[in-house]
Parts: sequence; structure tokens; C-alpha cells
Amino acid sequence: MAGAEQLPLSRAPSLDEIEAARQRLSGLAIRTPLVQLTGDDLPAEIYLKLENLQPIGSFKLRGAANAIALASKAQLEDGVWTASAGNMAQGVAWNARRLGLPCTVVVPDHAPQAKLEPIARLGARIIKTSFDDWWRIIVTRRFEGLTGFFVHPVSDPAVIAGNGTIALEIFEELPQLDAVLVPYGGGGLITGIASALRTLKPAARIYACEVETAAPLAASLRAGAPTPANYSPSFVDGIGAKTVLEEMWPLVKELVHGSLVVSLAEVASAIRLLAARNRVVAEGAGAAPVAAALGGKAGKGKLVCIVSGGNIDFGKLAKILQGELP
Repeated sequence: MAGAEQLPLSRAPSLDEIEAARQRLSGLAIRTPLVQLTGDDLPAEIYLKLENLQPIGSFKLRGAANAIALASKAQLEDGVWTASAGNMAQGVAWNARRLGLPCTVVVPDHAPQAKLEPIARLGARIIKTSFDDWWRIIVTRRFEGLTGFFVHPVSDPAVIAGNGTIALEIFEELPQLDAVLVPYGGGGLITGIASALRTLKPAARIYACEVETAAPLAASLRAGAPTPANYSPSFVDGIGAKTVLEEMWPLVKELVHGSLVVSLAEVASAIRLLAARNRVVAEGAGAAPVAAALGGKAGKGKLVCIVSGGNIDFGKLAKILQGELP
């Protein structure tokens, strides 16, 4: 069964904890560019926080590095493991290789090859399982036969604090921002960013961005409690689930101003626009905030879209660039 347990998630990280995480990440995660989306035909000033340019092509490097840095030598004795659709797996594997630790990742059976190949290249052992069994790990933090330090991809306080370092960089470069649009998978990214900004920029609106094929947060916000939603796998594989994690609900409800739901066609269109105008390769999850901003769902003003990752299968990308929907 799983090894050492992390502290329970009882509150959002403080600004001091996020600042401390930034110090730990120095020399590991890069300070990614914040650039404006090109075009005079846009509904708002749209800025792109390019986390797709991290060494693993995703923001997940930040949270994984902070969590592993805070683990004790005894906790790491049997190595590390995680459950991930691909990006956190790469983050944990990248840090494990750096530290000479054995690493195992459990992935859902629909995980894309663009994410599986780098996981293997980083030296991690990959275990595929059904989506339901994979989601059970996210809920229980256990998988039969695996030991070592488990890095939860969402609700680990250290992971959330590491994710929050993105907000520090955004605020330093664009203190006059009006809103931040964040892909919503489990809530670890948006709560980290919102935790920092509620101190640095309390007036900023924080929006979750979901895709119509898997939008449990939108359903839960409407109902006022975690509510199951229909889930269909798609090329937008980095976000989406059947429900909101119970332990994340209090934080998300407190920190997030709403969920903006976009269609697969809107995400594909945003991927094409990012490539054509800013030469940015974004995966589906990373393009979802841009799709929401382009659709006017977040209003006007200075909008920052978190381009969370760029790990997309080339075959799917080629179809999207040709105007098709994979």
C-alpha cells in the first residue's frame, strides 16, 4: 500500500509559504514568460502565462519539486510515486531522476502518448489502469503493491504552494491585472494561484475553465455542493473528472469566482489561434482558458490565461491545425 501520508488539506497556503516555495524552486522551475496574445480583434487584453515552456512542458514541475523538497529522507527512502494523466507524472519523474530516486506513476488507460513517452524517458515505471481505478487513487491515495512517498497531483498542501508561485510572477509583471483564467482539473493549480492573489490583488477575479465533456466544478457551484457530472474522454486530457474532490471543495468554493465552460471546438480553435499568432503549442487543457477569454466569458480588461502545458500528441495537433476535431 502507499507509504508516508501528507498533512491533511485544511487551509489554503499562506503568501509566506508560497514565497518559501519559490525559494526552493530556484534553479529548478523557470520563470516563464508572460506575453500578450497578438491581435486587435480580441474581446479583451489577453495575456498568456506560458507554463508550457517549463522543462517538462507543464506547470506541474513546480508542485512536484516543492512537495519532494519538503519530504524527509525517511519518507523518500522507498522512492516516490504518483497518479497522473501525464503532466504530474513527468514532474515527479523529473525530480526523482534529479535526486536519484526510483519512481512509479499510475496513469489512466487513455493517457496520451505525448505524455507517456517522456515519462518513460525520465526513467519512471508506468502502470496503466482504468479511469475509475485511477480516480480511486486520487481519492484514497492508495494503490495495491506500491510503497514510497506519494505526491498527490492536486490536494497536497506543498503542491498547491508550489503552484502558487505562478501568481507571484504574474503579479510582479502585471500588477494591474483584472482576472486570471485557470484550467480546472482537480483544483490544485487554481487554489495555489488564488491563495497568493487574494493577498496580492484581492480585486482580481479568479475563474476556473472546464470543457463541456467534463465540468464537475460548474455543476457543483450550481448545486452548492460537490456534484457528479458526465465525463467523456477527449483530446483535452489534462483537465476534467467526474466530480470535485471533497477535500478541495471548501477551498475552491471560497477562492474561485466561477467556472467558465467551453466546447471542444472552442478549445481546438484556441489551439490554432495560439499557434498562428504567438507560435505557442498548447495542449487542450492549456488552451481552455484562452478559449474562454476569446469567447468573452470572462469579460473585458486585462485577462491572464494560464497556458498550463504543451504536451499534446502531434497527430492530434496536426488534425486541429488542419481544422479538424480529433
